[in-house]
Order: sequence, then structure tokens, then C-alpha cells
Amino acid sequence: MNGAGIDLGEGTAGFVLGEGPVGILLIHGLTGTPTELRQVAKGLVKAGHCTVYVPTLAGHCGDNSDLQATGWRDWYEGVRKAFVQIKQRHAQVFVGGLSMGAVMSMYVAAEHPGQVAGLLMYSTTLKYDGWSISKLAFLSPLLMKIPFGVHVCRFEEKPPYGIKNERLRAIVERQMKEGESSEAGLLTMEGITVRELHRLNAVVKKRMREVMVPALVLHSIEDDITSRWNADYVERHLGGPVTKILLDNCYHMITVDLQYRRVIELSARFVEQHTAIKTSLVNVGAGLPAIA
Repeated sequence: MNGAGIDLGEGTAGFVLGEGPVGILLIHGLTGTPTELRQVAKGLVKAGHCTVYVPTLAGHCGDNSDLQATGWRDWYEGVRKAFVQIKQRHAQVFVGGLSMGAVMSMYVAAEHPGQVAGLLMYSTTLKYDGWSISKLAFLSPLLMKIPFGVHVCRFEEKPPYGIKNERLRAIVERQMKEGESSEAGLLTMEGITVRELHRLNAVVKKRMREVMVPALVLHSIEDDITSRWNADYVERHLGGPVTKILLDNCYHMITVDLQYRRVIELSARFVEQHTAIKTSLVNVGAGLPAIA
């Protein structure tokens, strides 16, 4: 199946993989790119029976001026268009994402009750509270509320960039510093973008009880960007059944880091258990316990 008729956002970074009857929409993170979800998409397709769609969010894969010209409603609108089009092709559609993309997947489910088969939530980011984040980061919501506060708040990516794999980390660092934003994302996040993330999170938190679909919540216990508090919060507040699994030996970018194969295994098993198609997966999850 190709991406004809599916809005994958601006540029060429968005992609479609697979030709299966089950649709999976994956959403990349804030300042990120579709590339951070390619390995998981390939793994899900290899497992069988699905087509994976990964669009580019509005304002992404360019420079900071492109991103600052957009807000969370622009990011969501692109996702919404893709979801509606994917739903026309597939009777069952799962939605998920990495970091802010995981948060947005909950909003998709809230806005489309009864239309989402399940959520695949990776390193959910409701607040930046990981071990590499400045202890003053909790002040950012306050800065957003005062005049000109948005212009003095600025975050810059710093090692380990969410990646424990040292070889991969070196590649990503080089790409970011050389401005290859379509591959590695942006090195900095301006206050305007931080404000939009806070606004999205506030809206989603109010609607989490409305989300009645099953969710797989994967989070690293070593996450340098967002602590396990984020996964625990989802487990306590989401309206539907939550399967929370904590990973070790990886940081925030679990879809590309040292445990990405485990992410694929767990995701494929979850999709199989919550889809109408009950056939064995190929080379996935051998010897793993079933997900409750």
C-alpha cells in the first residue's frame, strides 16, 4: 500500500510502510522527525498485518522559525487529517507516538471516541523532569504566564540527547549540530514552542478520563528527559485499561535506543491482542509473557 491520498505533512520526511489491513498512525515528538519512529514502523510491518503511517508535524523538519510559526493546534490538525484518511482505508486504526507524540495520541482518541483501536505510547511527556533536565525547569509554566516570559525561556538539547547508545548518540549530535533537522530534529526549543506544549498538555490532562481505549505505555526507568512519573500519571488517569511496562538500559528515545527491539516486540504483541485479526506474529516476541 502506498501513501497516495494520505496527508503526510510538508516535505518528504513522512512515510508509509507495509500493506496490511490494520492501520497504525505514529506521531513523532516535539522538535523531532519521522525518522525517530522508522525502526519501530519497520518492526511492526515485519510482524505482519499492518500498514504504518508516520506524518511530519507542521513546522517540523525545518528551522526554528518554521516551528515557532506553528502551535499545537497546527500540529494536531495535520495528525487529524491523516487519521481521518487512514480510517477510510482501515477498519481498525491504532494511534501512538514518542514523547509529545504520545500525548497527542491521547487527544486523537478523545476527539474520535470509538474510532481508535488502541494507543502505543512511548516515553510520554507531560512534564520535563528527567535526570538531565535543569532543576529550574518547573518554573517554565510560570514564565509562560508573565509578560515577555515566553521570550526568555529557551531550552537547548544537551548530551545524552535521550540516547544511551554512544555510537548512535554521536551520529545524532553531529546531525543536529550540522542542521540536518529532517533527520535528527532541532538542537534548541524556543519559549513559544514550550508554551504550546504546556497548552497541549493542559488540554489533554482534562480529557484523559474520556479515553476509554486500551493503551500500551512504555517508559524507561533511566529516562533523562521525562521521569517515570509521566507513565505513572497516564496509568492513574487514563479512562481505558493501561498496560505499563518500564524498560531499562535506554534513555528517552526508546524507539531508537538500545531497547528498540523490545519496544517493537511489546508493540506488536499489543496490536495483535487488540485487533480482530488473530494470527501468529512472525519472529516477534518469542518466549515473552503475554501482555495483560
